[in-house]
Amino acid sequence: MRAIVQDRYGTTDVLRIEDVDKPVPKDHEVLVQVHAAGLDAGVWHVMTGLPYMIRLMGYGIRRPKRRVCGNDVAGRVEAIGSAVTKFQVGDDVFGATSGSFAEFACVKEDNCVLKPANISFEQAAVVPISALTALQGLRDVGRLETGSSDTADTASKKVLVIGAGGGVGTFAVQLAKAFGAEVTGVCGTAKVELVHSIGADHVIDYTINDFAGPTRNGHSDQRDRYSEYDLILDTAGNRPLTRLRRALAPKGALVIVGGEKGGRWLGGTDRLLRALLLSPLVGQRLRGFVSRVRGDDLRFLAQLLESGKITPVIDRTFPLNEVPAAVRHFEQGHAAGKVVIAIQA
Repeated sequence: MRAIVQDRYGTTDVLRIEDVDKPVPKDHEVLVQVHAAGLDAGVWHVMTGLPYMIRLMGYGIRRPKRRVCGNDVAGRVEAIGSAVTKFQVGDDVFGATSGSFAEFACVKEDNCVLKPANISFEQAAVVPISALTALQGLRDVGRLETGSSDTADTASKKVLVIGAGGGVGTFAVQLAKAFGAEVTGVCGTAKVELVHSIGADHVIDYTINDFAGPTRNGHSDQRDRYSEYDLILDTAGNRPLTRLRRALAPKGALVIVGGEKGGRWLGGTDRLLRALLLSPLVGQRLRGFVSRVRGDDLRFLAQLLESGKITPVIDRTFPLNEVPAAVRHFEQGHAAGKVVIAIQA
């Protein structure tokens, strides 16, 4: 089969298309004929081997342990392992695995779910990593609940999503709205209309207004004291903790998703460590986290997709042989939503 492989760390020059052996599913795996795969930040980090910390986390010290790239997958089940009970040959599925930039990929039974009929393979392919990150960041870490009379009053919660026009951010805006919160999205000028269109109540163009200052939301009738957010989900950049805390309510929660521009060793994750150390000393909850693939969460997302409460936002689609170009487009940071790799028609 054709696959995108890399044998060393580096720029997009290390990525190449090659014929490799078709994988064979283990007992609890399904073999998926890949129709589409999503491109996420993890692909870039493994390609470059940066920050160096990820090499110590099991990805390979001198070179990547896994040759085939890609994490998100959507396609049709071609074969099943001997212990698989949830799927049959011919099922359309989506999920997360290693090695999705290929014509076939093996996926653990618990790491994939049936694809809703109302979305395409391309849409399904961009959901797993980014939507799981948004969901778990808002709900599990940020403690944002679905609004009801016997739970937290989510309808009164004010949520700020930084990087609202990106891969995680576009899902976070829609999920927070599905949970009943009042949502403000922060993005650049080119993505303002997009963030409005996916349901944000307010949109801040960070090139014009400061979300942590008295000019935020662009209102002309600003009060002396600006509104404080109950939950901030920071999915972009490396903004200082002091600036983020200034926009947070005294008992609010800050959830930091990853970090960039922080050097070759830690890559911005030092900000997460500082947040964890500071959190016990202040009234605000300051957290960082790494999402996990969970079948129950994938099924929850599938229900939201089927009901139309969330809709994947796709920026561009590239064929398999243009993965290096797709990664270059992604690393420029201008993608509105997600980038897709189309593999099977």
